[in-house]
Amino acid sequence: MSGKSDTSREDTVKEFGEAVNMTPSSLRKWLDTDDSKSVGQSDGGGESVGHESGRRIVKLLDKKKSDLTDDDIAHMRKVVGYVHRHLKQKPSGDVTDTRWRYSLMNWGHDPKK
Repeated sequence: MSGKSDTSREDTVKEFGEAVNMTPSSLRKWLDTDDSKSVGQSDGGGESVGHESGRRIVKLLDKKKSDLTDDDIAHMRKVVGYVHRHLKQKPSGDVTDTRWRYSLMNWGHDPKK
């Protein structure tokens, strides 16, 4: 493997660690709530994209860095991109009980932390 792809993998893992500020157990608990299941876009009535991503994030957080696949790294990049984009759309006022916060939490980021 070339040094460049190693670096971008390392960068992705680092950025993922910064974007995802929920622990596996707190994310797991959150994903079991009705609020978690009430937000996000789904493909025809099933689980939302964000909720599905949250379940995958829990698995990624439980993996050793050396066990991450290229597919895992690609999903980590998607998570980082989503969190960064979504944070720029922060509504004014208290965000505690907002769909905006719930959606971010499905992606492993609690803006109230």
